[in-house]
Amino acid sequence: MTVLDIPELALVALVGVSGSGKSTFARRHFAPSQVLSSDTFRAMVADDENDQSASAEAFDALHYVAGKRLRGGRLTVVDATNLQSHARAALIRVAREHDVLPVAIVLDVPEALAWERTEARADRTFGRQVLARMSRDLRRTYGQLAREGFRKVHVLRGVDEIEAAEVRYERLFNDRRELTGPFDIVGDVHGCRAELESLLTRLGWQLHRDDAGRPVDATHPSGRTAVFVGDLVDRGPDSPGVLRLVMGMVAAGHALCVPGNHEQKLLRKLRGRNVRIAHGLAETLEQLDAEPAEFSTEVATFVDGLVSHYVLDGGRLVVAHAGLKEEYQGRASGRVRAFALYGETTGETDEYGLPVRYPWAREYRGSAMVVYGHTPTPEPEWVNNTICLDTGCVFGGRLTALRYPERELVAVPAEREWYAPVRPLTAAPARPDEVLDLTDVAGRRHVEHPYGSLTVPAENAAAALEVMSRFAVDPRRLVWLPPTMAPCSTSQLDGYLEHPAEAFADCRSAGVDRVVCEEKHMGSRAVVLVCREPDGGPFGPGGGVVHTRTGRPFFGDPLDAELLDRVRAAVTGAGLWDELATDWLLLDCELLPWSAKAGGLIREQYAGVGAAGRAALPATLAALDQAAGRGLDVATLRERMTRRRDDVSAYTTAYRAYVGPTDGLDGVTLAPFAVLAAAKASYAGRDHGWHLSLADRLCAADPGFFTPTRRRVVDLSDAEAVRDATDWWLALTADGGEGMVVKPYAGPAARNGRGSLLQPGIKCRGREYLRIIYGPGYTEPEQLAALRRRSLGRKRGLALREHALGLAALDALADGAPLWRRHELVFAILACESEPVDPRL
Repeated sequence: MTVLDIPELALVALVGVSGSGKSTFARRHFAPSQVLSSDTFRAMVADDENDQSASAEAFDALHYVAGKRLRGGRLTVVDATNLQSHARAALIRVAREHDVLPVAIVLDVPEALAWERTEARADRTFGRQVLARMSRDLRRTYGQLAREGFRKVHVLRGVDEIEAAEVRYERLFNDRRELTGPFDIVGDVHGCRAELESLLTRLGWQLHRDDAGRPVDATHPSGRTAVFVGDLVDRGPDSPGVLRLVMGMVAAGHALCVPGNHEQKLLRKLRGRNVRIAHGLAETLEQLDAEPAEFSTEVATFVDGLVSHYVLDGGRLVVAHAGLKEEYQGRASGRVRAFALYGETTGETDEYGLPVRYPWAREYRGSAMVVYGHTPTPEPEWVNNTICLDTGCVFGGRLTALRYPERELVAVPAEREWYAPVRPLTAAPARPDEVLDLTDVAGRRHVEHPYGSLTVPAENAAAALEVMSRFAVDPRRLVWLPPTMAPCSTSQLDGYLEHPAEAFADCRSAGVDRVVCEEKHMGSRAVVLVCREPDGGPFGPGGGVVHTRTGRPFFGDPLDAELLDRVRAAVTGAGLWDELATDWLLLDCELLPWSAKAGGLIREQYAGVGAAGRAALPATLAALDQAAGRGLDVATLRERMTRRRDDVSAYTTAYRAYVGPTDGLDGVTLAPFAVLAAAKASYAGRDHGWHLSLADRLCAADPGFFTPTRRRVVDLSDAEAVRDATDWWLALTADGGEGMVVKPYAGPAARNGRGSLLQPGIKCRGREYLRIIYGPGYTEPEQLAALRRRSLGRKRGLALREHALGLAALDALADGAPLWRRHELVFAILACESEPVDPRL
């Protein structure tokens, strides 16, 4: 048996004359979707797989499809003769364009057997001389395949060897997804052995020394693995000592290491290549001269065996010396290796004569965390889920490590400045905090955040951009948007579409055992960002902002300013500024009555329906009464019209309950129910009892302006408490209330036992309120039956996505993240609002 080792991701070219059994071999060893046959593509473009005049177009299409497959990370097999060098060159080009390895499998059978098979096929009409020419081409091909660029060449001679062949897939050297850590990832060491020892010790590693007292290995009592990002050598005082320790750790399986550009240059010098002795290489060579000759040989072997980058932890972590773009991760080519070693430059040089690095991390949108070094910076900075750990230890800075998955940075200071930097160790020019860039939000984007990730379609981004650019408040003050909220599962109780029994059941199924049932105020959602000083604060002039759930100014000046003054006075009266040690607060509220903000909507949409029904239906009933007086049988129709009249009356009563006279802020009240954030703090982790207690204090400070939120805290295992909450909901809705929102008592950031975020809340709306949403006659049995088939999955998914983005935005606000980072998250929430979800849910 002959084993053919093939990379899991590769472009495989089958090479052989007509009749050599390539298609049979492909069917036996590969899935049909993996095989691209030249015959099939000729048939596609010319309706005849033997039409040689269509070969150019057929191969053009084949190469296009192969590129699409390789871009998606899928093994691709090309079933063609592939006997001509130009044909193989095209395949090599496709493989290189997508940074995968090209592999050739040659099937060599006796020409007589190939001719016998060819004659047996009615669709093969060429002569024996054509096959003889193919055989000559095959002979010439043997010596060319490796030179042309095929990284693996497998030759199967004779039928028996072909029949006995077995394809075995091998992972690329950079694919270590099975290693899940935890990891301690160490930045550029540059010969600073003492600092490396100090850092490893601080990280909890135990150093092991040889008889001469030199560290040659290290182990961690918790089984952690060290990962070195390269540039172990040059400039520092003891490059051999660093190499001896790291080589020992790698050999023992306690560490991984990727090469840096300094190791690559050292390797070329040790192999006798002509290199420029600069950038600290002279110091390393001098230090190596003091070591035994065999040590340099070991170093060369070690560096030569290093892999350009590693993909770890199921693809969630990538380590490369200079970083790696998403499309290069897990790929193998000279281009990938060059990027991993040197990064990308603009082609320019700075005033110090050094190349200007292209800021690839600013454009990174991949799901994997990328950890790298190469470019010294005073402080590690997270940029789009990437981080550079080179903090210039050899230049007198620090040696830094990242604990993964904890995302904790640990650093030790340099003992001294070992090497004077050509360029002062200053932070790379960063985008100013207040600067926003259209490219951050435009087009299709993948947004990573601590609570997950999502893809924003280009069309959703365009809709959000329209709102943000034309209608929204100043982005400096738009720090959070509330998520949408899904209703409870549909009730099967007679006459009800939503009922507390389903809301509580939904919570139990999500693993929630304690909830708070909050009165659902029928008003307009208002997000209030209020600063202690009316003309100051960290969000620009104005002392804060009041905006809608889509980021628009609530009333506009001067009413918004007056509203902020009332809130500011209440916060002062409640003593929250000093208690929370803050000069600003972010509140989630409902502004009442509904008509204060939605007066136009009520007049144009809801009042019009009610007025039309009240005008038409009495006249309809009068006409039916006249018809009945003439002996016509209209009893059934009159009964239906009577129900419709009563439904319209109930509909009018329902929306009028939320209409009230207002004049400026007179008649307006505000119902706060969450204190979301303050200076350097997100309160998403506090339970709802804490949030509501602070809201109650605001209500007590100004009872004429603030409306309290009535609620019930329910232990779902307590049947009596569940009955009491249900009765409370029935009474609330019978009295004209909208309903309630059932939330995990643990707070906005609550998770279930599996660690997944819970719904921010489940709304359970009253029977009469739902008339406003679904129409006057929605309680008719046939309409109710149709509505019970409504699907809630998309709405719930949307609510969770927006909720996770909101939590991430609050964290970024508390962490003092730059404006453009916070804005990306808030923008994504608004983009989610363009999802095609039933607005009545």
